[in-house]
Amino acid sequence: MSSTIVPLPGFPLKEAPTRPRADAPSGTAVSHAEATAARVLTPAEGELNGTDKNPFLVALGERVRSLRARRGMTRKAVAQAADVSERHLANLEYGVGNASILVLLQVAQTLQCPLAELLGDITTSSPEWLLIRELLEHRDEATLRRVREAIGTMLGTGGAGNAQQAQRSPRIALIGLRGAGKSTLGQMLAEDLGFPFVELSREIEKFAGCSTSEIQALYGQNAYRRYERRAVEESIQIYPEAVIAMPGGLVSDPATFNLLLTHCTTVWLKADPEDHMKRVIAQGDMRPMADSKEAMEDLRVILAGRSAFYSKAEFQLDTSAQPLDPTFRTLRALVRNALALPA
Repeated sequence: MSSTIVPLPGFPLKEAPTRPRADAPSGTAVSHAEATAARVLTPAEGELNGTDKNPFLVALGERVRSLRARRGMTRKAVAQAADVSERHLANLEYGVGNASILVLLQVAQTLQCPLAELLGDITTSSPEWLLIRELLEHRDEATLRRVREAIGTMLGTGGAGNAQQAQRSPRIALIGLRGAGKSTLGQMLAEDLGFPFVELSREIEKFAGCSTSEIQALYGQNAYRRYERRAVEESIQIYPEAVIAMPGGLVSDPATFNLLLTHCTTVWLKADPEDHMKRVIAQGDMRPMADSKEAMEDLRVILAGRSAFYSKAEFQLDTSAQPLDPTFRTLRALVRNALALPA
């Protein structure tokens, strides 16, 4: 990175008079850039009043100063090691420098901290969080899962996993993308077990007083997730035994998904992307046909992104592997065995 100092918008660069080097012959002038880099730089007077500062940039600057102090490094030392001008770093620390992500990455590497800590991620907000992060870093998925379950047990949330309990919850949660067979197989399973069948999307609509598409259109994704969380909590309280078909996107909210894993016996109904598409169209939704090539690609991307979360379910069943009746018999046997019910 060039050492040339470029003034930021609204932050004019003040000229520094040239002066002789201490170790140079009399009359030798020091360049503007050298003189600027040699002195301690602070924002111009009036920039510190805080009235026009962005709160996020102010907090970011405070974290940079705090981390620098923790490392025992001067601003000049950090600037040199990060290959960033000292003026730029000073702007950053005082909350007036809208630094690029690459500059932040260089500063984070110099301060030997994750970029998340610089940005203020919750998992870096205290020494205990940082120590826990360090312990878990680079662990494989199986180890992380055991840790999550152990933490759940310690906190009393039942997170040790229903798989390790003598008796699993008779509250069966079916998860997966739309078109996996949650409604069809769920109704069949509920009738077989004599349990209520709950379509969580309908419960969400009851709370909101409008359709799920209207919730998202009128109030946004965050509001929808709040209704979804409330519907899950209510279902857990109301139904000690039930088969519940969950919306496909529920796994995108970690808090709600944790609640589900804790209080339900979970089954991931998975299918090939082509089967997902055909079943959605068979349900009367012709929107995927508007551009079938792009729709299929979008579906593949969504499925790939969510599969890592769906796989946290205790059981998995491929609904593309065989026709409906044998698929149901497999699901029936799986659930009855899990609940220790007669086959």
